[in-house]
Amino acid sequence: MKISVAKKKAQDVSADLFVVAVVEGSEDGGAVKELASDTRRAVAARAKALDFHGKAGKTLSVQAADGDVLLVGLGKDGDDETLRRAAAKGRAAAEAVRARTVALCVGSDAGAKQRVTPMLEGFSLAAYRFTKYRSKDDDAYDGPKTLTVVGAGVDTGAASRAAVDRTRVICESVCLARDLVNEMSTVKTPSYLAKTARSIARGTGLRCEIWQGERLEREKMSGILAVSAGSNEPGAFIKLVHKPKKARATIAIVGKGITFDSGGLSLKPSKFMEWMKQDMAGAAAVLATMKAVAALEPDVEVRGYIASAENMTGGGAQKPGDVITYRNGTTAEVLNTDAEGRLVLGDALCVASEEKPDCIIDLATLTGACVVALGTRIAGIMGNDQKLIDALIEQGGSAGEKLWQLPLADEYADDIRSNTADIQNIGGGSAGTITAALFLRCFVGETKWAHLDIAGPAFAEKPFPYAPRGGTGFGVRTLLSYIDSL
Repeated sequence: MKISVAKKKAQDVSADLFVVAVVEGSEDGGAVKELASDTRRAVAARAKALDFHGKAGKTLSVQAADGDVLLVGLGKDGDDETLRRAAAKGRAAAEAVRARTVALCVGSDAGAKQRVTPMLEGFSLAAYRFTKYRSKDDDAYDGPKTLTVVGAGVDTGAASRAAVDRTRVICESVCLARDLVNEMSTVKTPSYLAKTARSIARGTGLRCEIWQGERLEREKMSGILAVSAGSNEPGAFIKLVHKPKKARATIAIVGKGITFDSGGLSLKPSKFMEWMKQDMAGAAAVLATMKAVAALEPDVEVRGYIASAENMTGGGAQKPGDVITYRNGTTAEVLNTDAEGRLVLGDALCVASEEKPDCIIDLATLTGACVVALGTRIAGIMGNDQKLIDALIEQGGSAGEKLWQLPLADEYADDIRSNTADIQNIGGGSAGTITAALFLRCFVGETKWAHLDIAGPAFAEKPFPYAPRGGTGFGVRTLLSYIDSL
């Protein structure tokens, strides 16, 4: 899809579909005023007949001589998330009428420039489909060929072009994360993730390092080795580094990469296994973020770490009661092999903290308890540095990826204290999200750290506003926004 920005009124461009942003209280002004006169009269008549007002989320379809029109309400404020969702409705309308050319009409008022990026983002992300395993449909709609943002108040200079390019990079990266999550686990092994990392790094300034086999043993990556022991697929530790000449900060991002989770010997019920291909969504977010970082080249050193394994039930599988000794000396008793994500993350967090970044941010589909607490649209966040947590909550909010802070309560630390080892990998049955985070805290040392439990929003069993059913790519835009804010 070719994307462009035109400092023109809608009446001066041709399109199969005009998606018109409408601010509540200005239903006959703004972008509507820039439509061709005949179209404007048709829109006004239908809006009056149906008592349409520009409330957030409301839409009105109008067929006109110059092309179909979709009015999308922004409410009185029209914040970025409202704009994304409005544009996503425009993408659905384009599919309904099979439009080949679409114009996003943002108007000429003071807010026109600020509408461009979120509307492009919402439209582009809503276009995503995972069709790799569908038989060919000759009548399938593959989306519009051109998308033009139009408005007398938009900017078409270098800054605008850079914003469009940045949005394209970000959306492509989110779609990569979605592809990785949606891919079946038979294909998407730890070695596949390693291969993907090498592909992302190839031809860029990223440095890529992969540890497998004997290297994992030499480096004492005991969590990955223990979880991988029941699988024919070897585990992998993946590291990608963007290192600019002059970095204003250094951050580490860490992703859980369990490419399939059967639960190990603590076997999951079959119903719970149906979507366990998504248990590497944290790793997907890290890979996608590093792909975007390679293209955007921020003046921030970004280190991406992924701990990847397949949790299976083979003859060599770890057993409840086994003890893992980590490279930082911490020992962990495994009481439940289905609490394996924290076991592999321990390895990656050890390495990340040893290399002394300014902060560590990990993302993991870690606990069902977080889904119970926050549902499927909001991720939990905990950590040891309130300023970092607050910054991520703010950036997640602006990106439309909600984070809610849960307490990293020392009152529950006794729940993961083991009689056999230093810690155990499950608590007493309550506060499961918090006890999982307390387990991870044992591996970050004094480094500023935030943990994002994305178990709920990483995978949509029902469509999100601009994500179809399946992987959502949650976390990528938050991380990129945070990096840009430093």
